[in-house]
Amino acid sequence: MAVGWVEAETNRHQDHVIAHVVGATPLGYFVADEAFHLVLDIGFIWTILVDGEMSLLPEKIALAELNISEDRRKLLTAGIRELRESDEVTEPKSITRAPEGCLIEAFGFYRDEDGRRCRFEIRGEQLSLCVEASSATGEFVANCF
Repeated sequence: MAVGWVEAETNRHQDHVIAHVVGATPLGYFVADEAFHLVLDIGFIWTILVDGEMSLLPEKIALAELNISEDRRKLLTAGIRELRESDEVTEPKSITRAPEGCLIEAFGFYRDEDGRRCRFEIRGEQLSLCVEASSATGEFVANCF
């Protein structure tokens, strides 16, 4: 069954965060602590919760605030370092590398007709990243288009 998406309004805080990420490039992303996290080329992590709430924090602070094991935190830190330092196409085990050409130009926020799922479209220069989230399961699925 196809999901019918309806554009959702963003609040003042979301608009503020979105304004800061436009022009940045996602290097990679990961799911942790029931949220979707984008590692940006500007040294910040953009966090989007399943309900669409979001934050933008410097990498060290964002990682420190995650409710995860110290081992996982170390893996994420190493993965971010690899994203920043390596031009290779190898995937850090803890982070999925974002597609090339995804300079953020716009952001779209949608809800399904029942309000149980959200869709976030991070529209890029050449490619866009689409993230669907389910409030029932806390699951995030990311695809490029």
